[in-house]
Amino acid sequence: MDKKLKQFFVKSIVVLLLIHLGYFIYGYYKFEGIGNIDIYTEFYRFKFYDDVSISHFFISGLFLLFFLIFLLKNHSKQNYSFGNLLKIGGVLLLISFLSFSFFLSYSFGMNAKLKTELSETKFNKDKTLLNVLNPFLYNYTSYSSDKLFNPVNILYPKPYPVIEVVDSTVISGHYYSVEYKYYSIDTLKMLTTDLNKISAATSTFLDSIGFGKKELFERIIKKNIIKDSTQIIYKGRQVDPSYDEDICIFVENKSLYKPVKGIPVEKQQFDAAVKRYKLIYKYKKQDSLLSNFKKLDTLLRKYKIETHIIPKDLVKDVYYYKDHINELSGINNNLDRKALGEKFTTLERLFYEPKYLHPSIIAIFFGVVVGAWMLGFLIYILVNYKRRTT
Repeated sequence: MDKKLKQFFVKSIVVLLLIHLGYFIYGYYKFEGIGNIDIYTEFYRFKFYDDVSISHFFISGLFLLFFLIFLLKNHSKQNYSFGNLLKIGGVLLLISFLSFSFFLSYSFGMNAKLKTELSETKFNKDKTLLNVLNPFLYNYTSYSSDKLFNPVNILYPKPYPVIEVVDSTVISGHYYSVEYKYYSIDTLKMLTTDLNKISAATSTFLDSIGFGKKELFERIIKKNIIKDSTQIIYKGRQVDPSYDEDICIFVENKSLYKPVKGIPVEKQQFDAAVKRYKLIYKYKKQDSLLSNFKKLDTLLRKYKIETHIIPKDLVKDVYYYKDHINELSGINNNLDRKALGEKFTTLERLFYEPKYLHPSIIAIFFGVVVGAWMLGFLIYILVNYKRRTT
């Protein structure tokens, strides 16, 4: 490959990169902002009828036409070895790819604007806030769901979490009396040899937990053997959440609105439960809860979610309804939950599954790139051979 041909290829690639930069900038400024994202939002895919596709078609076509004309006119009289022809073919394949991928740079520009407006750190911070406040934001009918709200979901404070034990007693005929009991989930660790020799009379372990060997074995939930030790997870003391003054319906839910990537879900659930509990019970003044609801209000407006939440009124409702669960239908937490869910689902996809090259056009795209490359390379070889032999 001679020097002039190398310079021609370099200049061509520079021109293509400048065009890519133009599409990147266009995509950056064309992005309409996170407030306008909906469930249908995606990074650009070639559509054949809009401004990006039409301009792409003409620019790609004109560039390749003039590129091929200048290549054949000025660089097609050389006697290249097979190795050099392979190098030329490789460069032509790169140029073919760059010529048909301007729309990818347009998508990269949109993504850059998205990350400028909403960094992953800020996005995760928003998700963390929603995870903490999630139990306050359900539709009032959801508060009657035993699946969403029940004592087993309480993660904090101690002695929670608990395990539920259902006792059924026959009253008469087909009638049963059902009693729900809750026990703390405790852990005991001892040497396996000590466990095998354990006796109610001599074991200091049994003295510390307050019941004997037989009862311990009846209460065991799970045993984990770790080297020469055994970890016993067992039902501890009985707990009655309905008479616990530090428990209300808002701490009986552990669902996350949207988990943060890279952090174990269990840890996020526990951290959110601790923060939520402290907002309701530990911080005696209502300022902390009010501050969080104000942050929520700012978040909803940032994402352009229709909301009727008034932070100070919602704080009053929380403190009232935590003691008046039967009247929860009056809680003032109305917002467009569907739009908020769709927006965060879409943002999750844009952040972590961007699909710059949409699956529906992958085969077409690479088919066009390879087809144009093969045609151009074949024409170059034939013209180069003909001009050398005449």
